[in-house]
This record gives sequence, structure tokens and C-alpha cells, in this order.
Amino acid sequence: MKRVKKKVATDRKFVVALSRGLDVLRAFHPRDGLLGNQEIAARTNLPKPTVSRLTYTLTKLGYLTQVARFEKYQLAPPAMAIGYAALANLGIRDLAEPHMRRLAQEAGADVAIGARDRLSMIYFAQSRGSSAIRTALDTGIRIPVATTAMGRAYLFTVADDQRMELLERIKSRAGHDWPKIKSGIDRAGEAMAKFGFTISAGDWIEDVYAVGVGLKMNDGTGPYAFNCGAPAFKFNEDRLKAEVGPRLVAMVKDIESVLNGTAIPAAKPGKTRKAGSGGGAVAREVEGSRQA
Repeated sequence: MKRVKKKVATDRKFVVALSRGLDVLRAFHPRDGLLGNQEIAARTNLPKPTVSRLTYTLTKLGYLTQVARFEKYQLAPPAMAIGYAALANLGIRDLAEPHMRRLAQEAGADVAIGARDRLSMIYFAQSRGSSAIRTALDTGIRIPVATTAMGRAYLFTVADDQRMELLERIKSRAGHDWPKIKSGIDRAGEAMAKFGFTISAGDWIEDVYAVGVGLKMNDGTGPYAFNCGAPAFKFNEDRLKAEVGPRLVAMVKDIESVLNGTAIPAAKPGKTRKAGSGGGAVAREVEGSRQA
């Protein structure tokens, strides 16, 4: 983290005030409700007077709404609009959705796709299995890179130099917990080399077992990572290795085939695909509700 701050300090193009304003917006997490200046200062490590000026400015700009009765703030619709616009522009989200839904139903588990945000992964799409126990994890939630299957899959998808930089930042933040965290990351790397997916068996949340697979993009975006997980009583490590992990690997390969133009995108529920005439590879979607 100190290395990152040093780079920022020597970067003339970097606008510190803008960075701090965005840090204030990032301090709000799903299901947080209202936050006061003191809570925001604690989350951002910014001085409270600075936070007070930033929340005042962001309120004037319409990105925050002040609830005067409690002397606290909440994200306003213009701030949410930025997030929804970002989601709308993530083509991988719509492409992956039917594949994720199918695996969730077959495995009876939750399947999600996420992208990195500093030392966290943010869910930007999720499908729930019919028999999976509902958890607090949902679109927009942040989970740690270091201890989750999704985060570890991301770590072993990026280039070596990026991974080393991330590991240094994780180590700096982890303190005395670093040896345990590093051991889990090392095991994840071994699983990736052997099976093609990472495993987190209670490393983040004690009773949640999951596997993760990364996805590299050719358009300069990402990389992203998928996970498939369920409570420990449903997924033991043997099942993760023998069944769930290979299924997630196959799902990501299917998505890669679509991205590379060697496969037809999966149909969304309510739609079927019919082969084009003349033996061509083109397929057209027909609404399933329409009867000939």
C-alpha cells in the first residue's frame, strides 16, 4: 500500500481530491443504510474534517442524500446510476448468465462472476441454485481476494508481476495473519495447477465451501473470475474436486468458446435456438412463448 501511495504522490496527473471523493462513495456497502462522517472517516482513513467537506460537496452534486435527523448520509440515485451504467456495459454479464443459471440449477449451489476492486472481488452477477441455502452474498457485495475461491482464481489468472504486486499488498494488510493466508493461497495455486480451479474450504467463512475459475478476456477488460459454492454440509472437499470444480471449468470453457466465436451463445430461459438453413453456423432466437 505504501508503494502505491508513493507512486500516486509522484504522479502529476493524479487528482487527489477526486480520488478522495470516490473513496467516500466507495465507503458505502450493500445493506449499509446510513453512514455518518465518523464512520466514513474510519472506512477511508481520511481525516474527519476532509470527509465533512467531501460529503457536503457530494451532497450538493446529488451523489449523496443527507438525512438531517440522524446527521448521516446515503447514496443518492445519481451515484447508483453510475453502477447500473457500468453493469449495462459489461457484455460478459449477459453472456455468462444462462451458463451460470444452468450450473446453479444442476449443482444446487450459488454461482457468481466478479471483478477485482483493490483487495476485494465485487459480484456483478449471480445465479442461485434451487436447493442452495440463501446467504447474504448478492450482486454488489465485496469478498476478499486472499481467502475466497473467486479471489484466488483471479490471482492465478493475472500475469505474474500483477500477482506479485497484489500479494505484497495483501501481505502488508494482513499483518500477523499473513502466514496462514499465504498457506491458503499456496494451496489454491497447487489446486489450480492440478485441477484447473481453486478451492476455498472454509478459509473465508467456516461453513462455506467453493471453487473458483478465472476468465481472461481478449478485449482488454477483466480478467474476471467465477465461483460456485454452497454450505459445507452440502459440498465437502471431495465433491468440490470430483464434481463441482470440473463443472465450473467446463462452464467457463463454454463461455470462452462463445467469446472466441466457436460456439453459439446459450439461450436464455423462454427462448430456443434453431439452426439456420443451408447448414450454416448462424442460429436465430425464437420466442418460446410463440407457437407455430
